[in-house]
Parts: sequence; C-alpha cells; structure tokens
Amino acid sequence: MADKRDYYEVLGVERTASGDEIKSAYRKLALQYHPDRNPDNAEAEDKFKEAAEAYEVLSDAGKRTQYDHFGHAGVNGQGFGDHFHNAEDVYSRFQDVFGDFFGFSGVGGRKRPRSGADLRYNLSISFRDAARGTEVDLTIPKKEVCSECSGSGSAPGHFPETCAHCRGQGQVTQTQGFFRIAAPCPVCRGQGTLITHPCAKCRGYGIAQVNKNLKVRIPAGVDNGSRLRLRQEGEPGENGGPHGDLYVVIYVDEDDVFTRRGQDLIVGAEISIVQAILGDKITVPTLDEPVTLEIAKGIQSGKILRMKGLGLPHLGSTQRGDLLVEVTVRIPTSVTKKQEELLRQFEKLEEKRPLKKVKDFFKKAMGD
Repeated sequence: MADKRDYYEVLGVERTASGDEIKSAYRKLALQYHPDRNPDNAEAEDKFKEAAEAYEVLSDAGKRTQYDHFGHAGVNGQGFGDHFHNAEDVYSRFQDVFGDFFGFSGVGGRKRPRSGADLRYNLSISFRDAARGTEVDLTIPKKEVCSECSGSGSAPGHFPETCAHCRGQGQVTQTQGFFRIAAPCPVCRGQGTLITHPCAKCRGYGIAQVNKNLKVRIPAGVDNGSRLRLRQEGEPGENGGPHGDLYVVIYVDEDDVFTRRGQDLIVGAEISIVQAILGDKITVPTLDEPVTLEIAKGIQSGKILRMKGLGLPHLGSTQRGDLLVEVTVRIPTSVTKKQEELLRQFEKLEEKRPLKKVKDFFKKAMGD
C-alpha cells in the first residue's frame, strides 16, 4: 500500500470514538480478515495488517494524540510492519482484545475462589410469636468443609499432588495458527492438583453433608414473607472462597382474634343496640392484657376506633402500630311480644326527645 489510509477510516469509526468503540471495531476486522480464515488471500492479509496498525496507534492515548495533530508522520510509521513478525506476535500484543473470543487468558487456568451457594429455609411461626418475637432452634441440612481432612480431600498424612498433565495450571491450551483454545485439564478437571489418597469421610471432595444446629432470633413485628439473613451459614465456597448465606423466610400463621394490616392490628367488637344508642364501656383484647374502650353514644355499625400504640412493633424501632377496633351493632333476631310493643312505642317518639329520657325505656324494653 503506497499511501496509508486514515486510521479512523480503516477501523470505520468517528474521530470522537471511545476506546471501547475502537477496540470493538478492530476485533470485528481482525476476525474478518485473519489469515487463518482467509488462506492464500493477499488482500485479506493486507487488510488484517492495516487494521492492526490502526488499532495499535489509536488504542494508545499518546500515539493517538500525536496522530490527531500530525497524521502518520506524528507516529513515525510505528505500525504493524515495524515490530510484529507473525500472527503470534500480534496475539501476544493484543491478548486482551482476543481473549474473549478464543477462551484464553494470560492468567493461569486454575479456578478462582468462588463464594458458596446461598441456602433458604422456610420457617412457620405463630402470629403471637411474630408479634412478640421469639428464638427458635433450627436444624439445617447443608454441606460443610470436611472435619477429617479440613477440606483438602486427602487422607490424614497426605496432600494433593500437582497435576503432571497441566503442570498445575488447571487447563490445557491448543494452538491452531492464530487461534488458541483453552479447556479444563481432563486429568485434574481444572483443579491443578490430584487427590492420590482420598479422605475416607468425604471421599476426596473436601466437603461433607452435615446437619447444622442454629439458634435464630426472630425479631418482634416480622411479617409474612420477611427474610432473615444469616451470613456465612450457607454452602462452603470453592477454591478457598467464602461461605454463602442462609436466608430464613418467615411464614406467619393466621390468628383467631387479630387481623394484621401492616403494623396495625384489627379486632372486632360486637355491641347491642342499646349500647350503640346510649354508649357504654367495653373490654377489648390486646396482645397483652385486655383494655377498656369507651363507646360513644350513637355509634354506627362499622365504625373503627383507633387505640394508639397497641399494635405491632416496627422492626428496629421502639414505635408500635395501633389497635383498630371495628364496631358491629348486634341486631336481635327475635324479640318478646312486650319488647316488640315497646319498640313500636319508641318508633313513635319524637326525634327531639332528650336521650336521657329514653335510657329507662330501653332498659325496660330489652330487660325482659
């Protein structure tokens, strides 16, 4: 190529392109024109070299600045042909660009530490335990580091040996021209070591199934579906990684007395017609001792009375919800003949009659 094309034109990007855009454009061109994909194709080889030269300059901030100001002269022709002798040299220089495509990493193939799996335990508790808080004993079936070999997998007095096949790398690499394909070592299965004398308890796995006994504190006020996280109580990690976590998911049984709405409690209170008209004091249940509630004169059925601070505690707070008392006026399904007569008389009374004069009337009407 007598005259070099503009590097931005070569890669097909704008002059304002980001580093990621430049890298992406080069990868596409390199894969398209690589000699292994285009054997005996001189034009493709030229385009491959041209793209590599453009990328080497534009991927370097200093060279890119020089190129932007002075063009090709500013970088003194420092391109592919100056210091790359073959495709292997290109691969070594731009390994970060091609690693994702060819499964090769400059770091050894041995597996990295990984966190263990999280576990879930479904726990059912009573409504009152959820309201007041409690402590429960759990037995969790889980995997744990073998106590016999301390997780090494080897019998006492023995140790894992370095895999001779991969020399402890955990992977083997095959090279086919420009391409490198890495795969887990078939002998050690990617571990880099071999267990020649396996532990009798865990059979060389380094972990064993156990039943872990735990005490779990259930805070007051938990709701249905609440999750408690117990750190490091999950499955053991791999290759020295940390344990996962245990999540205890709460399921709260329904209560015979109370209904929950957030941190408020709802309870029903049934009163007679007389109590509704004349007012009264009634006893209502709470989570602790029963309390007295005053019913105002003329209360209507369905009225909700709020008793502050007698509901459920808020998690992590000293505040509590309220107790909501839903009043229902009980209508008699049958009355005596005398009661019916008195009710008829009451129906005829003027609405402006003072309520205090009706009190004795209702006592007499509902007393028989």
